Amino acid sequence: GTIFGFRNGRVFLAIQEDPHCLPTFIIELPMLTSALQKEMASETVRIALESETKTSRKKVLEEFVWGIYCNGRKMGYSIRRKNMSEEEMYVIDALRGVSMGAGVLPCKNQYYQETEGEMTYM
Repeated sequence: GTIFGFRNGRVFLAIQEDPHCLPTFIIELPMLTSALQKEMASETVRIALESETKTSRKKVLEEFVWGIYCNGRKMGYSIRRKNMSEEEMYVIDALRGVSMGAGVLPCKNQYYQETEGEMTYM
């Protein structure tokens, strides 16, 4: 998968089989990109997604609501989405040739550049 987000916005997690495929789904995590970067600067970060469904009949990829934990602390809830925004699609397209790494991408849209800052990815 790919973790990315605007510098002043929330973190997104795109679940994909490999970097060349479109994501199976995307989750907006209940944490700011700047907060995740601070966590990463101080220690190893562990992000866990916990199914909110108590039935075993549902497949993991069909789960809709997830409880999100960062280093053992509950951060809140996230909802799975199948459709991506134009900016999210731009990030996934730009990173198709990247198998691992971290960096910053310029925003495609000037509005996002002014309000949200650059797009970071991990």
